[in-house]
Amino acid sequence: MAASSITLCLAAVAILAVAVEGFNITDLLSAHPEYSEFNDLLTKTKLADDINSREPVTVCVIPNGGLSAYTGKYPLSVVKNILALHVLLDYFDAPKLHKIAEGSVLTTTLYQTTGNAGGNLGFVNITDLKGGKVGFGSGVPGSSLDSTFAKSVVQVPYNLSVIEISKAIAPSAVLTAPAPSASSVNITALLEKAGCKTFASLIVSTGVLKIYQSALDKGLTIFAPNDEAFKATGAPDLSKLTSAEVDSVLRYHALASYSPIGTLKQSTGRIETLATNGAGKYDLSVKTAGDSVSLVTGVGTSRVASTVLDSTPLCIFTVDNMLLPVELFGKAPAPAPGPAPETSPSPAPVAEAPSPKSAAAPSPFHSPPAPPSKSPAASPSDGPTADSQNSTSNNAGGALKSPTVMKTVVAAASVTVLASVLLS
Repeated sequence: MAASSITLCLAAVAILAVAVEGFNITDLLSAHPEYSEFNDLLTKTKLADDINSREPVTVCVIPNGGLSAYTGKYPLSVVKNILALHVLLDYFDAPKLHKIAEGSVLTTTLYQTTGNAGGNLGFVNITDLKGGKVGFGSGVPGSSLDSTFAKSVVQVPYNLSVIEISKAIAPSAVLTAPAPSASSVNITALLEKAGCKTFASLIVSTGVLKIYQSALDKGLTIFAPNDEAFKATGAPDLSKLTSAEVDSVLRYHALASYSPIGTLKQSTGRIETLATNGAGKYDLSVKTAGDSVSLVTGVGTSRVASTVLDSTPLCIFTVDNMLLPVELFGKAPAPAPGPAPETSPSPAPVAEAPSPKSAAAPSPFHSPPAPPSKSPAASPSDGPTADSQNSTSNNAGGALKSPTVMKTVVAAASVTVLASVLLS
């Protein structure tokens, strides 16, 4: 059997596996050393995580040396914005590029999703030029199309396309946009503007703000509860906690790493927080349902509501509820058992005098519940949550993602392809 046939066979199986099980952009690009610098920047900026969480997507790669004019002059946050312009939120392969309707199209990029792109700054103009060339440029009116399509690199039809373009797309508005440095970011001002005044006041009065600032240079992600979260039913009364416990609660709302939304979506297992120490794990996990991202503490769940700031090395998010560590507030109560199955009638047992039950002492960390009325209303927790609704709708409309089915399909395809090569 020719070596070329074996190579084509293995490549076909690899692409099929990507199509079925999802892809990892850095793994795919690692097979192309001519893009190693671009690939390394995707990892450093955490854009790789965002790319891996999206379909369809087209990545416009630049050969080594093509970004040196920017990486040596601008901070990583600006380089990240440039790279985000090279991630198109649509599928473009060579045939589609040469058959663009009306010869030109404005396509959305990952930079547009940051909320920092005014006007058409977050779009890329793709134009089918004369002579078989396809030009790329900023979506800002009047921008030149000085980058052209060079070749296809990797395609997984309608999910992922990696193409090479000749030159980086770097409009002046992206290069001149103010990039906050670790020392210049006013965390409390950003929190107050985002409706998190209570949280901002607490981290200042307790000194936790200084802990945040000291961790910022190496990467910091803050989950700030909005003001309503501190007034919600079931929210702990912080005045009943010791100063050390309040300190731990506030540290629990931050990670010692730069973790933008794409990275959170790719997270698995438990994640350490700034409160993690030898005496306790103080960790949490992430639950994703479609585009909704929630944080699970073991006591409760809180949805990531909005992005306040995403600028390497700092991310600030608002969350709907306070994050309560198990170490201080105990585990969430187990759900009540469902109703017992109906059985045929049987003689009623002899009634026995009930044994007295001792009343549970109220937790020092929670406000005691209000006494029930004569006709108690249903608890809010009885109804479906936003997360459960998102999860239900996502599962109802999404594709089947059983790992067993995926592995079976890939294995069967592998055997079929290999057999065809061996018999040829």
